[in-house]
Amino acid sequence: MKRWSKALAGLVLFFTSMAMPLAQANTLVATSPIAGSTLKAGPSAITITTEFPLIEEGNEIIVTDPNGKRVDTGILTVLGTDAVAEMKPLETSGVYKVSYLLLSDVDLPLEGSYTFTYSAIVLSTPTASAAPQPTASSTAEPVGSNFGTNLFVIFLLGLSILVLVGMGAYARKIFKEK
Repeated sequence: MKRWSKALAGLVLFFTSMAMPLAQANTLVATSPIAGSTLKAGPSAITITTEFPLIEEGNEIIVTDPNGKRVDTGILTVLGTDAVAEMKPLETSGVYKVSYLLLSDVDLPLEGSYTFTYSAIVLSTPTASAAPQPTASSTAEPVGSNFGTNLFVIFLLGLSILVLVGMGAYARKIFKEK
């Protein structure tokens, strides 16, 4: 019995120590502009907010226009949990892609991308026959990194299997003694 309890305690300690970094996984909290949104005016900056503070060096945010041309200035400022990338004026209407690689002290790099749509305002002369048509608006999908959450759930599943096996072995031992 002591051998099994020591082995089980050792496994629990090992898996608990492995799960501690996973419990502190950095995640995306907010983006500006919001992922999936449609803008009438071009943003002056892209802001990505994370759960944990970011380190100063090694972060990257790249914004590309519908033609694949980079439209951020390359200047990135880190303010605690916010990473702010300055933007050039937007000229082309379409879907813009924001790709990011953000580093914090507590986790693996937070990497991903999202899109927003820029619809440039076109000034035209109104015609008498043109009636405004309703358009469907898209709702923003929440964006986040699920890597840490997935690993944590897998860890909990493995731990529960170990506990189940341990309880089964203990129950077998008790019934054999009787």
